[in-house]
Amino acid sequence: MQRGHSGYGGIFGNGAEPLAENTPEQLAAWHQQFMASKIEPHILPKAEELLARHRTKGDTLLIIPATNRFITGPIAERLGVDDLIAVEPEMVDGRYTGRVDGVPSYREGKVIRLQAWLEAQDITMDGAWFYSDSHNDLPLLENGDHPVAVDPDDTLRKVAEERNWRIMSLRD
Repeated sequence: MQRGHSGYGGIFGNGAEPLAENTPEQLAAWHQQFMASKIEPHILPKAEELLARHRTKGDTLLIIPATNRFITGPIAERLGVDDLIAVEPEMVDGRYTGRVDGVPSYREGKVIRLQAWLEAQDITMDGAWFYSDSHNDLPLLENGDHPVAVDPDDTLRKVAEERNWRIMSLRD
């Protein structure tokens, strides 16, 4: 994305720098467009059904993406998931700085952040289900009682098959 350009594709990656280069008003406008054009068409009915089943059981729903909260917060809200452990873009005086605040929720960082969240909530992972499509989430999946590979990448599929983890698709 070029600076000052009306496109929004480049600001919605994992990095926080583009957030710092634009006003909060411009970011909000781009985010609304992003949700409507890029996210909403890809929300799968089977994913919403899966969330509903866990919600009905009284399970705690938590999303732990490797992407920043600016992007994933509205997605979690749209899915009706109240708890989110995301990469936290640093803000100073109401503006993003381009830096990450704290431990990024990536690979082992997800486990570190989850442990801190569990302690703060005074809950355990007993009976926890973890769903992922990426081998980058192996450290997290290995900590759950019920790891599930969802439309997994090749590496995760191989590990899931070797460990007899459930493999499922939300696309068919």
